[in-house]
Amino acid sequence: MEELQQSDRIGSRYTTFLERCAATYSPRSVAMIGDALALADEKLAGMTRYDGAPLMDHSVGVAAIVIGEIGLGRNSVIATLLHDVARLGLITSAEVGERFGTECTAIIDGMSGISSLQTKTSDDQADSIRELIISYSTDPRVILIKLADRLEVMRTLEMFPPEKRVRKSWESLNLYAKIAHKLGLYPIKSELEDLSLRYLEPEEYAYIVKSLSEGAAERERFIESFLAPVREKLDRTSLKYHIKSRTKSIYSIWNKMRKQKVSFDEVYDIFALRIIIDCPREEEKTACWSVYSIVTDFYTPNPERLRDWISIPKSNGYESLHTTVVTQGGRWVEVQIRTERMDAVAERGIAAHWRYKGVQGASGMGTEEWLARLRELIENTDTTTSTVSTKGFEANLSSGEIFVFTPTGDLRRLPEGATVLDFAFHIHTGVGAQCIGGKVNGRNVPIKHTLRNGDLVQILTSKNQRPKADWLAIVRTTRAKNKIRAHLRELEARAATLGREELQRKIKNWKLSVPIDDAVTTLCKHYKLRTGTELYGRIADGRIDIGDTKEVLARHLSGDTEEERRVAAAAVNPAKSKGEGADTHRSTDALVIDDSIAGIDYKFGKCCNPIFGDEIFGFVTVTSGITIHRVDCPNAARMRINYPYRVLPARWREESGGDGAFRATIRVVADDVPGIVNRIADIMTVELKLNMRSINFSPQSGVLAGVINVEVPNRAVVDTLIHKLLAVKGVQKAHRING
Repeated sequence: MEELQQSDRIGSRYTTFLERCAATYSPRSVAMIGDALALADEKLAGMTRYDGAPLMDHSVGVAAIVIGEIGLGRNSVIATLLHDVARLGLITSAEVGERFGTECTAIIDGMSGISSLQTKTSDDQADSIRELIISYSTDPRVILIKLADRLEVMRTLEMFPPEKRVRKSWESLNLYAKIAHKLGLYPIKSELEDLSLRYLEPEEYAYIVKSLSEGAAERERFIESFLAPVREKLDRTSLKYHIKSRTKSIYSIWNKMRKQKVSFDEVYDIFALRIIIDCPREEEKTACWSVYSIVTDFYTPNPERLRDWISIPKSNGYESLHTTVVTQGGRWVEVQIRTERMDAVAERGIAAHWRYKGVQGASGMGTEEWLARLRELIENTDTTTSTVSTKGFEANLSSGEIFVFTPTGDLRRLPEGATVLDFAFHIHTGVGAQCIGGKVNGRNVPIKHTLRNGDLVQILTSKNQRPKADWLAIVRTTRAKNKIRAHLRELEARAATLGREELQRKIKNWKLSVPIDDAVTTLCKHYKLRTGTELYGRIADGRIDIGDTKEVLARHLSGDTEEERRVAAAAVNPAKSKGEGADTHRSTDALVIDDSIAGIDYKFGKCCNPIFGDEIFGFVTVTSGITIHRVDCPNAARMRINYPYRVLPARWREESGGDGAFRATIRVVADDVPGIVNRIADIMTVELKLNMRSINFSPQSGVLAGVINVEVPNRAVVDTLIHKLLAVKGVQKAHRING
């Protein structure tokens, strides 16, 4: 006690708290708590609560609950005393860690995260907000201290302004009371509910309190009469027991009246009787059922109201045997039968004995599993040592979800990895479609920015923005992907409608007697498109000049297209067209490419740039004669499948030797080191004496990447060039590309 009395003011104002610390913890722990108390008193000096009392009263009040009603250790008490100091920026985490240890720092940081949340009183968001609160509790003690903090606030809520009373009552009822229930902290849960009801429904609260008070004497007489025969028979057994009655909480009575639409007088289970047995653990089940037998010897049980939570405890660890019996006067009474151990758990949850066992692999848990593991870990504390170990307990709530706020305080649930664009589509499809970026915690960010738990997000939009195909690679949520695809389909359909209408209108104006479907088939073949929708879209956005389609359709109607193909094929092999005998040379079987070809209009395809020595074929075009392509051209497969009748075999004239000039394009990737581009250029111009038409390199992710255009006589020279380039020190890749 002497260690704690750092000043006369502290000693006189917080005497009860100091005495409780001295009776609970070791001298060393008491000294550390005293140090934290003095530091908090110094930093918070002059700060007051709404009623004019020192702000320090709140910290000490919470710490008292942490010690006496929850039963946490020294570090939790220190963190509780210093929470407001840290929240107000009067001490840094580093200072706390250096003076009191890193465990205290971690607890304070978790509490500060919860305190910074700006929750919105909305019933449909309560579950998400509870999840968010728990997600900040990476140390299990954080959520327990926060419950104590909220309980102290509710006990002193009368001093707060009316609007704050309503808000804090809503939070306590919908958030903290439910968390306490999940943890089996029933007294805290019930008190939070009752205090919340007092401010949310003051008239109904007052009515129930008055009704309970008026009926108290009558209930006491009835209870004594009911228990008399039971006590007499229990006393004749060897069982050690005691009995206590529990009046139903005010909130529970109110809730039952509301749900069942009954009056106070029609709520029959206003109270319950608890028969608590003191026996070894191995005898618990037998003892409880023995007491059940005694009670039902005198009163008839309702079999539908029997609850055996001894054989199968509740998920939060609650164990008890409940039965509802009826007296001869027709009055129903609930009887709860349990042992001293079960009663301790029921009163303070499994969290009654806070020692954390090392359990591995707890990361990545959902809320329910997190709470269940917390209940499993928290047991059998020795409060005199105040030693709490959280080693091995990774309490990260990582259910694959994050929670972010809108500017109005609404809470939205998204998957981990979600971006600003995901959030925009989550808000509204129209907002997502016009999203150009966002503000996260006041900072401008792009649409691909990844959101984090607790972010405050504002979406920036523009009326000129439209969804793009590359957005599909940015978003994570299925909702956003589906909305983007739907918008793209809608834009495509809109463009297709405009394109079709324009084509129909032009065909009519040109007075061409061709059905629209035939026209589309003809144009798709000409422009090498797979569907009419593609054709319409290109007409709508101007990629296909509508004027050019008139010529294509006119040629189709006149039969010129088929005739051109026939003439071109005949020109390729005149001897064959004249019916002459076949030459034994391969020139009778294929188009022979050399400088002596006359009368045939041909050119090399820009898509693959054939070079002497490449395997090639010819393709009869509609307006440009024959185009020569490489067999491995990117377009070769489509040509052979869609237009097999326009494909001609072709070969190079071998005796020409390939002494012409063909353009080859080489892609090179090399280390970004000085002089390497010059060495590459020397290979072409000095060693191989080739004419280099262009060279373009740029740095990309730590390397140089570029494209070289060079004139070569044949494919063999290209192969030699690539071989020599790969031999240059620092060149990583070199290969020929199309184009």
